[in-house]
Amino acid sequence: MDFFILTTLVVIGALALKSRDQRGRIVLLASNLGQYQIEKLMENLTQGYLRCLGEDDPERRAQIWNLLNSTEDALGNQFQSFASEFSRLDEAATRVSMLPIALPYASKLFPSATFDLRKAFAIHARGIADTAKNARQLSPKRKAFTMSAELFLMQHTCHWYCKSKTVASARMLARHQTRYEQLIDAVSPETRQAYTALVGR
Repeated sequence: MDFFILTTLVVIGALALKSRDQRGRIVLLASNLGQYQIEKLMENLTQGYLRCLGEDDPERRAQIWNLLNSTEDALGNQFQSFASEFSRLDEAATRVSMLPIALPYASKLFPSATFDLRKAFAIHARGIADTAKNARQLSPKRKAFTMSAELFLMQHTCHWYCKSKTVASARMLARHQTRYEQLIDAVSPETRQAYTALVGR
């Protein structure tokens, strides 16, 4: 019985520490994102893509694509500003555990099994901006597909930082019916190379 009670107390303590750690990460990320309209622009862009893809009139579809260009540019600029501001934070607060499950303060306990969120956001900022500029001269539909992948991968990184890779991947699959591996394959080659070099496959 004593062993059971001790085990229960240890588990409860670990859960409390994990919750505290994750709450701090969520607050840090939200406080920095709150200065920008990134989430609103992402929502507008996603809805615009769906509306455009469902439009039968080629002329009307072309008009919508053109309107979305300004939203893509605005989003790219905002995320670059956010990434630049975020890069000024202390590295100790921006380490992300690469362990498959969330352990309390894992980034401090196992520093070699972490990556720097500031570097990940810099990669996302370049990927979003380059896709918005359409440096690879993609068709509108292909550009929208790539931009969506860039944005979803960035969301995955945010959830990974706040919770864990496992939770982030589960959320991505539940919300967008997309696996993490599919996101990696769908982003631009430049993003894929830099991101996988930072976090692994």
